[in-house]
Amino acid sequence: MGTSRSRGTGRRHEPRSVSFDEDLIRAALAVAATADPRDVPVGAVVVAADGTELARAVNAREALGDPTAHAEVLAIRAAARVLGDGWRLAGATLAVTLEPCTMCAGALVMARVDRLVFGAWEPKTGAVGSLWDVVRDRRLNHRPDVRGGVLAQECAGLLETFFARQRLG
Repeated sequence: MGTSRSRGTGRRHEPRSVSFDEDLIRAALAVAATADPRDVPVGAVVVAADGTELARAVNAREALGDPTAHAEVLAIRAAARVLGDGWRLAGATLAVTLEPCTMCAGALVMARVDRLVFGAWEPKTGAVGSLWDVVRDRRLNHRPDVRGGVLAQECAGLLETFFARQRLG
């Protein structure tokens, strides 16, 4: 298998397969399904370079009364605790069911996450290509590799069901 170069970092790593990324998004979908009924069902999983799961989290803004309790932020925090290496998640991949917002995109850049894999695009608040492109801003000292749209229909379906239920009730 060949190698790919991370944008702007100079590191070399083995590319991940499509099936690996789909498995990550399926894991994120499974955790998203556990969301509190009041929270938007977004799930995130962080894995180490060797594929070992470090953390998983679901949106918990309503459940925790915390505006920063997005799945990505919670998973990044938990993964950093597991690694015990301060705040750096070098070599890690973050998989999330929905394109990250500006806060979450900034958090994964600051945590030095190597790869981001996400499911559904978010045209209203997405910060990885839809509305903004925080993670590819050349002014930043870290730019993760990104793969978006993985199992996008399945991820969007979970959100559509949630919002339809919200409108009804």
